[in-house]
Amino acid sequence: MASQNANRVESKKSLHPTKEELIQTVVVLLEGTTLDQITSEQVLAISGISRGSLYHHFEDFSELLELAQVSRFSEYVDSSIDILSTIFESCHSRAELIARVSQTTQHFQAVDLAQMRLERLTAISKVPNNPRMARVLGEEQERLTEALEDLYRDILARGWGNSLIQPRTASVILQAITVGRAVDDFTVNHVDQENWVNVISMIIENVIFSGN
Repeated sequence: MASQNANRVESKKSLHPTKEELIQTVVVLLEGTTLDQITSEQVLAISGISRGSLYHHFEDFSELLELAQVSRFSEYVDSSIDILSTIFESCHSRAELIARVSQTTQHFQAVDLAQMRLERLTAISKVPNNPRMARVLGEEQERLTEALEDLYRDILARGWGNSLIQPRTASVILQAITVGRAVDDFTVNHVDQENWVNVISMIIENVIFSGN
């Protein structure tokens, strides 16, 4: 985990200050507007950076928008890794692990996080037809998957995990449970939130951390 933290710090340090400023300008704009509403004129006016500098650091304006999406995705990745690392490394029993993971899952399944789930899916949906986006977003996704893999491998060593589930499979399942909630986020008739959370807790206790 220490090496992964160092890698993400080094990655941020390697960006040119102007490039980072442009990316962060778009990141901030995405807090209150959609990607298709952001224009190059708007970004340049807010950042105070010249158009020449923008195209010196990016192939085109689309690349800037893509890297801003990846930056927001990275923030989610870093937050997820930090939260789950703290839980996995500090628990002293399987019961405590299940309780704390279930509680955290309830947070990520919250109705008011629907926009965050949609934003993740929107970024992922661009990958099939965009090799440039696929490369940078894929690196962040792999970082999250590997981090959760390592954590689950430790859980298996403690005898709290499900020996029938490989660490990478467990990692993908944990992520899919959260992102998969988006299937219901924008339908007319939603699932009952309490029932949904209870079922997720059942899966966590009886499948992912069954201790067999």
